[in-house]
Amino acid sequence: MYDLKVVIPVYNEEGAIKLVIEDWTNKLSELEINYQIITYNDGSKDNTLAFLKSLEKEYKTLKVVDKKNSGHGPTILKGYKDNIDAEWIFQVDSDNELKATEFNKFWRERDNFDFLIGKRIHRDSPLVRVVTTQISRLVVGIFYGFKVKDVNAPYRLMRVSAFSDEFNKIPADTFAPNLIVSGLASVRNMRIKQFDVTHHNRETGEVSIKKWGLFKAAFKSFLQTISFRFK
Repeated sequence: MYDLKVVIPVYNEEGAIKLVIEDWTNKLSELEINYQIITYNDGSKDNTLAFLKSLEKEYKTLKVVDKKNSGHGPTILKGYKDNIDAEWIFQVDSDNELKATEFNKFWRERDNFDFLIGKRIHRDSPLVRVVTTQISRLVVGIFYGFKVKDVNAPYRLMRVSAFSDEFNKIPADTFAPNLIVSGLASVRNMRIKQFDVTHHNRETGEVSIKKWGLFKAAFKSFLQTISFRFK
């Protein structure tokens, strides 16, 4: 049984993925954790999969799962459901906007908490993303509670024994399952710890959902989040 499994959804990140895997491998090995990194290639159209397969041969702690494209949220949720055999699950994105250097404080404080999540600071994102982040917090706050500040932050350490049953209740096609996970941590009165984590601007690749498409996607995720609360 692994102490920690790190779930990383990946889509068209050939420019960043090697650095991301190297950084996380070095950091987790430095902390002497019994861990595995699981990357989920969500139908990338560039050379991401080839890079991952090459890295898998180099790092014994890396596992590559190749899957058809289903979107960022469903890919994350699959990662959660696949890896409930570990004591902890940590989720981070593959764009290198949140660095492995921030992880020490999460792991150090884990024993007294069920849910440790980052609050992104120094975030210089487009206005549309900032707005949807604020609306996300409002939606989760109203229907689940305002205990989590950055409800969709892709930098979260979760105690599996607290969440495993909850993961399996979330529909597989949920667009933004991390909103629901943050909400469940609040409404279930889990022990929550939040840390500031420094946000870095994307250096390679590009976001998959832009401008008005993001608002449309956000609206869908808000409806699913609210609907789940009443189920």
